[in-house]
Amino acid sequence: MSAYNQVIDRLAQPQWRPALRALNRGIERETLRVDAQCQLAQDPHPKALGAALTHPWITTDFSESLMELITPVYQDPDQLLAHLGDVHRFVLANIDDQRFWPLSMPCFLDSDQHIPIAQYGHSHIGRMKTTYRIGLSHRYGAKMQAIAGVHFNFSVSDPLWEALGLGQPDDAARSERYFGLLRHFHRHTWVLAYLFGASPSLCRSFLGDKASNLPFEQAGGTLFLPYATSLRMSDLGYTNQAQDALSVSLNSLEEYVRDVKRAIRLPSEAYAGIGVRHDGEYRQLNANVLQIENELYAPIRPKRTAHSGETPSQALERGGVEYIEVRALDVNPFAPMGISRDQILLLDLFLLDGLLTDSPAFASQDVAENKANFQAVILDGRRPGKALSRNGNEVALSDWLGELFQRWQALAPVLDAAHGDHRYQDALAQWQGAVTDPEQTLSARVLAESRAKGHGRWACDLAAQHREWFAQQPYRLLDEAQMQQRCAESLSAQAELEQHSVGSFDDYLADYFRRQEGA
Repeated sequence: MSAYNQVIDRLAQPQWRPALRALNRGIERETLRVDAQCQLAQDPHPKALGAALTHPWITTDFSESLMELITPVYQDPDQLLAHLGDVHRFVLANIDDQRFWPLSMPCFLDSDQHIPIAQYGHSHIGRMKTTYRIGLSHRYGAKMQAIAGVHFNFSVSDPLWEALGLGQPDDAARSERYFGLLRHFHRHTWVLAYLFGASPSLCRSFLGDKASNLPFEQAGGTLFLPYATSLRMSDLGYTNQAQDALSVSLNSLEEYVRDVKRAIRLPSEAYAGIGVRHDGEYRQLNANVLQIENELYAPIRPKRTAHSGETPSQALERGGVEYIEVRALDVNPFAPMGISRDQILLLDLFLLDGLLTDSPAFASQDVAENKANFQAVILDGRRPGKALSRNGNEVALSDWLGELFQRWQALAPVLDAAHGDHRYQDALAQWQGAVTDPEQTLSARVLAESRAKGHGRWACDLAAQHREWFAQQPYRLLDEAQMQQRCAESLSAQAELEQHSVGSFDDYLADYFRRQEGA
């Protein structure tokens, strides 16, 4: 019996069922606010939604128009989606006739100047957040920063570590296992792009006058690659070519923190040319390759909730990995909340499988191979007979994915027994056909719709349908009064931060980076 099957047999014992029901999940869904004609909203973040700086569930990302809707941690996926749906419902009820753009890639954008940068008030931390975004706009252009995605946070509870044979692990043992999951994820990130990628096409207006080295085909105002899955994750979208030279190790927590700290201190000649300040106004926080750690783009991150004043790496040093954040998910346009229940269940299987699997340390050739596989799938993953490289050997994508589905099919009944239903086996059955038939992937469905109806028109109609759908939904977990109270509390919290921001902003930034240097 394989070591993997031995772990599955152990998990199948009835005493571990409560632990298997206690998977911790959270969602952060990004979405652009657009008007009834699907033009990008130009108004500030509505005050009726509270303060974006301090609201726990409703905030903004890069732009005033780019909303981020957040859930707390839930162990029940239905409660998770209920909370996310209630937040969607409340926001839509408080933005007049605006609606949410249902795709990752934006459309109908004239120029970067029409993408209003997020504002967070007059506190030092608020000004720092806005200045960071100003820097992003100078470095990469505002259009790239207007791309939306879905982030999925995942961790397991303490009893499950015992079920996995670790007893009561300390922070170091837990972190080591999570870093194994990170390496497993990077070896298989292409799986999420293939199954859940939903950006094979885009509006011609997104490129504007810029040329692209991608061999786009065109149908009306729609640009597409015939076998692409996730242009969002390509060089065209949410990547950072300036970071290509950075090497951040995933072989241990210590190496990861060391490399992140090195990256945030690395000067950039190109960014120095932008200038840090001009006519007394900040153009970026600094001229390093990374202004702050959040600028390190990655499809998955190790995370720990930071204390006030801590950087993400300082939090990891203090307590190890608390959870992982999956960042490789396109917005699912066929799900009003941008992600569906069956996707969540498949992510559970994918990530839990990564915790159960021995994932060797990366050598440089592994990193290169993983990157090449991912690039091959995001640009050409649905091509019939598509082959990838595994340990230097060619393997058919469908064969490799079929092997993974077999592993998940061994794990799914164990999770189903813990829940007393067939949710995981049903989710696998729903996606099983995509293993051998690329037309059953999300990207194939998106491309068919956008080519048939016109990319922008189809997405705009979908935005209206989603708005109407939420208008008809009752609150499931929260209520109007709770939502309004959270908004009022967030406005008070921002006012308090502004009241207690003493000294100059220059001194605040200098102190922040001094503390970072001393870490």
